[in-house]
Amino acid sequence: MTPQAIALVQQSFARLTPISDETAALFYARLFATAPELRPLFHGDMRRQGKKLMSTLNVVVTGLTDLATILPATGRLARLHIAYGVSAADYTPFGAALLWTLEQEFGADWTPELAAAWREAYAMLSDAMTAAASGDTAPS
Repeated sequence: MTPQAIALVQQSFARLTPISDETAALFYARLFATAPELRPLFHGDMRRQGKKLMSTLNVVVTGLTDLATILPATGRLARLHIAYGVSAADYTPFGAALLWTLEQEFGADWTPELAAAWREAYAMLSDAMTAAASGDTAPS
């Protein structure tokens, strides 16, 4: 990712901090509406799950300037998600729901440049996670 794309993702994500609970709820509503087969993967309090989601996104987004730090952590997270029943195919609807949620939250500020930066960030991280989950040492 270019420094400009990283800055766009980081600056935009910072705007979600005050509305993180709303953002997480919107995300999961969209995810379950578009991929209901994923609902059984989630147990317990969805508000707590939403807080975990936003906290993890914060760590990842903050770490985009130092990928050597976050990629091992995302690899561990990917391997943990295997135990929950997450498959490589599940990253596609997850990413689509995330991008849709961001578009809703940013409204008119969801520019083509911002959308491209978020797509690139998600693709890079989901590739790293699927590679780690499959035992590869690097994303393909």
